[in-house]
Amino acid sequence: MGVCQPAASVRARGRGRVQPGGSRGRAGRPRWVRAMPLRLRGKKKGKSKETAKLVESEQAAGARGGGEAAAAPPAPAQPRARLLFHTQLAHGSPTGRVGGFASVRELYEQIGQAYRIPAAEIIFCTLNTHKIDMDNLLGGQIGLEDFIFAHIKGSKKEVDVLKSEDSLGLTITDNGTGYAFIKRIKEDSLVDQIKVICVGDHIESINGKNMVGCRHYEVANLLKGLKKDQTFKLTLIEPMKAFEMIEPRLKSGTLSEAKISKGRETLRLRSKGPATVEEVPSEIEEKAIKKIDDLLETYMGIRDIELAATMVEAGRDKNNPDEFAVALDEALGDFAFPDEFVFDVWGAISDAKQGRF
Repeated sequence: MGVCQPAASVRARGRGRVQPGGSRGRAGRPRWVRAMPLRLRGKKKGKSKETAKLVESEQAAGARGGGEAAAAPPAPAQPRARLLFHTQLAHGSPTGRVGGFASVRELYEQIGQAYRIPAAEIIFCTLNTHKIDMDNLLGGQIGLEDFIFAHIKGSKKEVDVLKSEDSLGLTITDNGTGYAFIKRIKEDSLVDQIKVICVGDHIESINGKNMVGCRHYEVANLLKGLKKDQTFKLTLIEPMKAFEMIEPRLKSGTLSEAKISKGRETLRLRSKGPATVEEVPSEIEEKAIKKIDDLLETYMGIRDIELAATMVEAGRDKNNPDEFAVALDEALGDFAFPDEFVFDVWGAISDAKQGRF
């Protein structure tokens, strides 16, 4: 995979305190030790000042009955406009509209209904481009003016791979609905020599073991654990591709750089709880998110902007590694993060806050 195996979890010693005389992590930071893996619990989050729930407002209840002399009831709330997004199938289709979804799964269902296809046909979506462009992959946030392109299943292919090296050179991500796919192939890596394996391919099975429903880190760990000098079989499904003569569906300038730059609002999709409309992350937070996404690839062989953004959010108002550890423990589970990784994540957040990037 081109990444180091996550270290085994360390037993708790003093619950998040720096051990006297202990070893030091990257960049000379003291290695902070705490119990792993993290446990999934409900996330406690302060209100975001620019946040509103994505719901259609209902009419306020009528005036209270009774003949008592009382203050006039509040005026009925004005209905909130329903957020609508334009969408197309990436290989070519008419333009449709979707809205009112609170998760990626609901978005896929609406796209499926709009084009009369099963939602399970969608591998992933990109924003503002029909190309298989992993830099514009739909993650946990959608700009209110973004155009959504859905990439659906195309041809299936089976590939026998001789694992002649420890590292395959793959980075894996997933779409949040059970499909893991290839986000990056390292140049000159083992897999890079196998031209039939492409970025965007959904990994359906490995040696006959069904990977549908698995998270990206589970697939990455399985690939990493395959024995060297043995052959394994990958069953892949590539995204359906447009004909070469088909031009991008948006005319030049329709979505200008100004419209997708800083300062606008985004729809934040969450794995738990309602979607919310928020301001885009600040420049400082964006730098921290990018750094943490790089750390995820280094430690776990995955890329996940949504996960990185959740970590940045968990550390937003925290002042030290202990507070961050508690917040991260409450927010995320099922990830056996090694202690060094957690400390490096806090270091990235702290560096971004202090302008050291």
